[in-house]
Amino acid sequence: MVTASIKPWASAPRKRYRLVDCTLIDPKDGGVYPHITIDLKDGQVHKMTKLNKWPSPGDEALSWTQGENVTIINLEGKFVIPGLIDCHVHLATPPGEDGLKGTLNQDFNTSLLRQPWLARQILRRGFTTIRDCGGAGLALKEALNEGLYPGPRLFISGHGISQTGGHGDLRASKDEEFACCGGNVKGLGRIADGPEQCLHAAREELRQGADFIKIMVSGGVVSPTDKLTGLQYTPEEIRAFTKVASDSGTYVTAHAYTPSAIQNAVSNGVLGIEHGNLIDEATAKLMAEKGAFLTPTLITYQTMASKEFGSFLPPSIAEKNLQVLDAGFKSIQIADAAGVTMCYGTDLLGPLQVKQTGEFALRKKAGLSALKVLQSATVNAARMLRQEDRLGRLKEGFAADLLILNANPLEDIEVLDRPEKHLLAVMKGGRVLTSAFSKMPAETAQSTTIE
Repeated sequence: MVTASIKPWASAPRKRYRLVDCTLIDPKDGGVYPHITIDLKDGQVHKMTKLNKWPSPGDEALSWTQGENVTIINLEGKFVIPGLIDCHVHLATPPGEDGLKGTLNQDFNTSLLRQPWLARQILRRGFTTIRDCGGAGLALKEALNEGLYPGPRLFISGHGISQTGGHGDLRASKDEEFACCGGNVKGLGRIADGPEQCLHAAREELRQGADFIKIMVSGGVVSPTDKLTGLQYTPEEIRAFTKVASDSGTYVTAHAYTPSAIQNAVSNGVLGIEHGNLIDEATAKLMAEKGAFLTPTLITYQTMASKEFGSFLPPSIAEKNLQVLDAGFKSIQIADAAGVTMCYGTDLLGPLQVKQTGEFALRKKAGLSALKVLQSATVNAARMLRQEDRLGRLKEGFAADLLILNANPLEDIEVLDRPEKHLLAVMKGGRVLTSAFSKMPAETAQSTTIE
């Protein structure tokens, strides 16, 4: 047990809460349950019951907390959902620089000092858990999980691993070769070529605290020298990654756009695909058969192509972005028809990250139901993280990560794209970390009140 003298920020006792008259939304089946009382204790959902009125002496809900100091809050029917999960972020690219090049090449210390600020902004949008797909390190993960800074739960891949000249190789064509092969680590990525180097790179990321392995198996939008249609990593190299991950009890996810790249990854043991904009029906069927997860990131392409951020990409890269922008909507429809399990992701960089909740509206535009979109950011994401027994739903024994809303996202999923209007409070681990609700003051700095 961590003592107060070692880590004083981790020693603050948790308040005991009882939330009365909640309208609970369960994303597993879309059930809407009025008049629910939720008791929160030690960072978990302790008890739940249906209670049709304000509790009075003798009610069961009061006996849960007999003799304890409890904060009782009457939500008067407001909606409660599990905390949201964004499965593709890059905390190591915080705002503060001008354009793509400056964002990707931030000084390490400058980036690290900015990352807690970004983490808090993500939390304020309702994301209590995030999966970083390249760049965030163990120090930040521990700081957030210990409560040193207010922010989401963090799962990390460490560095994304790329072949020479692949999506994670940010050198321009005229840059010199690295002095030592296979050892380069820069920004979001690391280079590894051949099965032996792939084994080493994967093991290094796990040694440094990675929760999963991220690899690049096709070209990308922001990398300078590869084509979107390029096929990256051989089957033998991919199997080296998946062997290390499997032996360590985790999984590999892959950046991939084209059917050939996705098939190359999934057929060799990869269990997650990031983006997948150019997927076809046969490939989607293969993903469904293999139980692979797809994390589309429509919002990043739309934001990079918008007038608001029109100068973020250099012209040569902006052209590649347009190639995948329109295809993204069709990819979601193809994956949904094939029964692929989809997770919520954004992949936004630098100043673009203010658009994080915009993915909800784009998935609606692609034709997904509100329930399927909500599931992508809760139960589906929790399954991919292998946290389905503690995250993604509100059940007894689950983490007390929840949002309080003044509107029902199952009636309009874009409620979640307007947090400034509809998000009243965010709880993570039983603590109120951000609040605009007068009845429920934040345990940190408060913001403007919404009734």
